[in-house]
Amino acid sequence: MLSRTVRWAIVALLLPVTATLMFFADHGTATAARADTGAAAPTLQNDIFWKDTSGNPIYSQGGGVLKVGGTYYWYGVKYNGAPTYYNDPAKGKNGDVSFNAIPCYSSTDLVHWKFEGNALTASDVGGGGWVGRVGVAHNPTTGKYVLISQGRGGLMFATSSSPTGHFALAGTQSSIGNVSTGMSGDQSVFTDDDGRAYLVFSNSSGRSHLYVAPLRTSDFLHVESAVNIYNSSSGGREGNIMFKHGAVYYFCSSDLHGWNASHTYCIQSTKISSSYSSEYVLQGTDADFSHVTQTGLAFEVTGSSGSFVMFGGDRWSDFAGNGLGYNDWVPVTFNGTTPVFHSLNEWNIDAAAGTWSVGSGNNHVLNPSAEADRVAQTALAGWTNSGAANGNHLGGHTGRWALSQRSSSAYNASMYQNISLPNGTYTLSAWVESSGGQKTANIFVRNFGAGEMDHSINQSIGGWTKVSITGITVTNGTIQVGVSSNAGANNWVNVDDFSLVQAG
Repeated sequence: MLSRTVRWAIVALLLPVTATLMFFADHGTATAARADTGAAAPTLQNDIFWKDTSGNPIYSQGGGVLKVGGTYYWYGVKYNGAPTYYNDPAKGKNGDVSFNAIPCYSSTDLVHWKFEGNALTASDVGGGGWVGRVGVAHNPTTGKYVLISQGRGGLMFATSSSPTGHFALAGTQSSIGNVSTGMSGDQSVFTDDDGRAYLVFSNSSGRSHLYVAPLRTSDFLHVESAVNIYNSSSGGREGNIMFKHGAVYYFCSSDLHGWNASHTYCIQSTKISSSYSSEYVLQGTDADFSHVTQTGLAFEVTGSSGSFVMFGGDRWSDFAGNGLGYNDWVPVTFNGTTPVFHSLNEWNIDAAAGTWSVGSGNNHVLNPSAEADRVAQTALAGWTNSGAANGNHLGGHTGRWALSQRSSSAYNASMYQNISLPNGTYTLSAWVESSGGQKTANIFVRNFGAGEMDHSINQSIGGWTKVSITGITVTNGTIQVGVSSNAGANNWVNVDDFSLVQAG
């Protein structure tokens, strides 16, 4: 088995001038993604609140994407609590899940989204009650675009002659045949290559049973009896989505964690309604719980030079308080039939070519804000502990949590992350608070082909302060970043929002 350093050296020798071949073992398994670098592709930035082409915030949660011709249409829900959190995230999460509208956005490049108007509003559905988990499919018989969502105590259907709407209510459904509790928990809409559409979901009240149910072929205005394709043995599943690559269907879900982030769990089959595999964790989603999101939507992007699956994660930061951004989208590629999730903070998309590349400003640290774990932990997702006194602290620079080292007894502790990345010059930054008084306390980088570099934080730092280590020249394709303390009783440090970005 070749070492990572040797693999990177081989890659450097084999790369053509006009292509980038990326191996990111820190984002899952080693997998390749080819992207043409001859022309600048638009850049998708995660971990921020997205804005539309008019500069207004995008409010779209729990939705789906439909492609019509060369245009992608994105539907989700605007909740009344979303603008509140957007305007002041520091106030923390809120519980206002009251329905405002289902906005429709359009894009040809998957980065720049135009607001097309509201497909449905609260007045259209009579206001009040839960509305969510939206999907749209085009019925080839009627020619209508059909919107399906949870609402009005069951399923709600609306139609339009245009993908942009406005949609008109066309019916409701109070139960689905062959479902253990009669109705869906979390759901999404999947349209197959042959134009047939399906609702994929788990049951309500427990959500341990996974189902696929066809929409009525004639008009898509009714969900036919469901097929129970899998039962989870380790808790319920929510955020259920489906995508197809080649001849394989992938049904993926999140843990039953409410609004919080989760690993992504998948089953797969060559038949949409039967013969699914055992459940497995999607590669690349373990170290930061799917880029601190829950499964939200997925669709294949196919172009002139390749294809990948777009994974749209819902962060639900308005209701979880876990940092910035509502939508975090990343590519999923395949090693044979094995899907691989690439947890990226910044990446470039060429939708017409069906290719992507890692952005020059990508933050290579996973779970950099300690938000993945959602509850108090001593061992944080993506991070390795040495010694005692490591954990997370409730009260971060952004979001709810920060990495922390503290104890009522003297301690020597280190919390670090080993990262594989291209050679080059990098800057490590983090936001810190410190009691001061430690023998030593440092933000550090090691094992990158040169001697250790540190930034001392053993002085009193009473408010969140940004510190940086610059000029880190990586020559061996790997680096270790972290925080360490040799401290007395009741000394402490909090560290949040790590960032490791290539300089220039």
